[in-house]
Amino acid sequence: MTSPKTTPASTDTMPLNTENPPKPLRDSAQEAIGYFLSQLEGNGCTELYQMVLAQVEEPLLNAVMAYTRGNQSKASTMLGLNRGTLRKKLRQYNLLDKPGY
Repeated sequence: MTSPKTTPASTDTMPLNTENPPKPLRDSAQEAIGYFLSQLEGNGCTELYQMVLAQVEEPLLNAVMAYTRGNQSKASTMLGLNRGTLRKKLRQYNLLDKPGY
């Protein structure tokens, strides 16, 4: 069973360009990570995994919260998180105090 389509609350966080849609997120991530590593010029780094997750997680939470018009129950269902975990993550990225969240 498919979910009914809903209209996003705002396209500010999700620009729609139907003529030139963005490449798949996987490809964009691989390109960005490859670029980041190339800039290290042989130097090491630490906590790369956490850095990458944070770079993806915050805009994901922002976009889903905008899409659900701040409805945390709907957002947690979409994300496959329980509501408490969603609130913890929103707090972590200072998104809990955003208007409508």
